[in-house]
Amino acid sequence: MMFSQARGLPVVTLGEADQLGVVKSLAVDTASGRVTHARLTGARGRKELTLPWDAFHAFGPDAVLVRSDRAPDAAAPPEPTPHEALRAKVLTEDGDERGTVKDVSFDPATGRIGTVCTALGEIPGDRLLGLGDYALVVRTG
Repeated sequence: MMFSQARGLPVVTLGEADQLGVVKSLAVDTASGRVTHARLTGARGRKELTLPWDAFHAFGPDAVLVRSDRAPDAAAPPEPTPHEALRAKVLTEDGDERGTVKDVSFDPATGRIGTVCTALGEIPGDRLLGLGDYALVVRTG
């Protein structure tokens, strides 16, 4: 599945089918090469909501399911906003520019990153080194 395909999917609880919002973006942990969080918009009672990956039951083509016991508590403090990969500048560890992130493929069952698609080609997920406010840093090819 691609990040662009996940964006806009409704997020609902597994047991009650309560809609929590829609996927706005996915965040990546470069050390593990996995999706760590999803940011939702239109969340009930909040402008945005951030859910950890382990809250999700399944990502499908039409919706994302969240385990009911992991649905967020409206009174709970918000999760910190993780860095987003889409539209980030891509730099090698040597400082060479490799375009910008156009899309990212991931395994919807595990969250493992497959490839990062840039304007200059694809980069395997196992080459990710770091992601910050400014750029996604990758191992030199």
